[in-house]
Amino acid sequence: MSKTAVAVAPMKAAQVPAPGADFQVVEREIPEPGAGHVRIKVQACGVCHSDVFTKEGLWPGGIQYPRVPGHEVVGVIDEVGAGVSGWAKGQRVGVGWHGGHDGTCTPCRRGDFRNCLNRKIPGISYDGGYQEYMVAPVEALVSIPESLNDTEAAPLLCAGVTTFNALRHSGASPGDLVAVQGVGGLGHLGIQFANQFGYRVAAVGLGPESEALAKKLGAHVYIDSGATDAAEELQKLGGARVILATAPSSKAMSGLFDGLGTNGNLMVIGVDVKPIEVTPLQIITGTRTIQGWSTGAPIDSEDTLRFSELTGVRPVIETYPLEKAAEAYARMMSGKAQFRVVLTM
Repeated sequence: MSKTAVAVAPMKAAQVPAPGADFQVVEREIPEPGAGHVRIKVQACGVCHSDVFTKEGLWPGGIQYPRVPGHEVVGVIDEVGAGVSGWAKGQRVGVGWHGGHDGTCTPCRRGDFRNCLNRKIPGISYDGGYQEYMVAPVEALVSIPESLNDTEAAPLLCAGVTTFNALRHSGASPGDLVAVQGVGGLGHLGIQFANQFGYRVAAVGLGPESEALAKKLGAHVYIDSGATDAAEELQKLGGARVILATAPSSKAMSGLFDGLGTNGNLMVIGVDVKPIEVTPLQIITGTRTIQGWSTGAPIDSEDTLRFSELTGVRPVIETYPLEKAAEAYARMMSGKAQFRVVLTM
């Protein structure tokens, strides 16, 4: 028996019509989920610095426009497509940077879905969460705990899982000195997670104004890189087992490298296009490493949410309505937001 079409009101979406163009808030038809997909009624969507790839058309390989950005999505399943099992209408879900994988490439066959060679990214591969409804593949879905509200859960699906996952794979053990470079959108979560992991946390910021907040978030020590040599200060503390580099400054990362202790690891999650400059002698001395890390698979996001639920780790956020997506994006890009910007529907 065929279904009778039901007329539905259009939805609002904040789209980028072309690379570098201003946001447009438009009305669109509510999309229908295909096989293996669900439709999500979006409740909140974080505004991330990585949305610049969509806004400015910087993604390698290109993006099809118009495109709706957004990869920190929290909402409720509104409709399920054919063949979907394990997910139901009315269930709270999220979608992060990991927006799907093929399941057939070599990394996927090894269970490394995070590094899928044909991964999909919401807001880049398909329309993301700057809209009232979106469609996502089931392999991208994250279950959201009821105790986390929509706006605080959204940033945990990108900034949260990135810092949490990087730290738990960094090689640091409880009691080790871990430095978090940057007290911003990523760093303010990194400090909280590092404290809850049982590390001795040194926050490295630029200027004295971040000290009180860094210590409130869980830093045991604050180092003002504008007033002192941060690498030398870390060595006075015994050398860092891990430096979590969150601020997008290759120059700052390079300057911190000598703050690593023996077998230390510079864990890079802040994105900059300029090179990190260290010499082979710096790396060889003390057997030190540089490692990059990107977000995680949906199960990693669920681990992040459960850990946050148990320990009280929460993002500091500013909220804007969907209609002010351009203003929210500008606020995020200004670097003045405290600390994550979230759109509400």
